Amino acid sequence: MRIKDLLGMQVLDIDAMDIGKVTDVDFNETSGQINKIAVSLKKNILSHDEVLVHFDNIKSIGDYVLLKINIENK
Repeated sequence: MRIKDLLGMQVLDIDAMDIGKVTDVDFNETSGQINKIAVSLKKNILSHDEVLVHFDNIKSIGDYVLLKINIENK
């Protein structure tokens, strides 16, 4: 998978609730390993928040990113 494929991907929390989309990826340039992803949280049309999710909190990446944790989206 390429980084550009990850950008814009839907992110689901542990309860399979849609929390937002991947907006940025922090990775190790030497190993290529992902350190963190930035997720733009779904709020409303006029506002959004962004949260960083450490790679250890990602359960799987496929058609979407599934997290091992819940993200408060208030």
